[in-house]
Amino acid sequence: QVQLVESGGALVQAGGSLRLSCAASGSIASINVMGWYRQASGKLRELVASIRSGGPTHYADFVKGRFTISTISRDNAKNTVYLQMNSLKPEDTAVYYCHAVTVTPTLAENKYWGQGTQVTVSS
Repeated sequence: QVQLVESGGALVQAGGSLRLSCAASGSIASINVMGWYRQASGKLRELVASIRSGGPTHYADFVKGRFTISTISRDNAKNTVYLQMNSLKPEDTAVYYCHAVTVTPTLAENKYWGQGTQVTVSS
């Protein structure tokens, strides 16, 4: 089991910056991928950025050059993933969800979600 707790969402003006944090605890040694998704009102949830164990990152086209995903492992019990968001636009307004995928020794995948944190960008 993995628990994900997000923080950092806020109201910010267009052009501003925010940093979202997601603290993962539990069976973090089995985490293969962590990432951020977002869901705007009336729209489907979409991938924003992800990072794999070992470091490879992936970004949605609409955030390339503006958002950066990174991760820090403080100890064997907790891992934190960050999403640095710069040059924010009103269309970035959404609930942002932290996501983690674990892989078992039998290669079964389990997916976990945080509770979400609201980001609102005013024009």
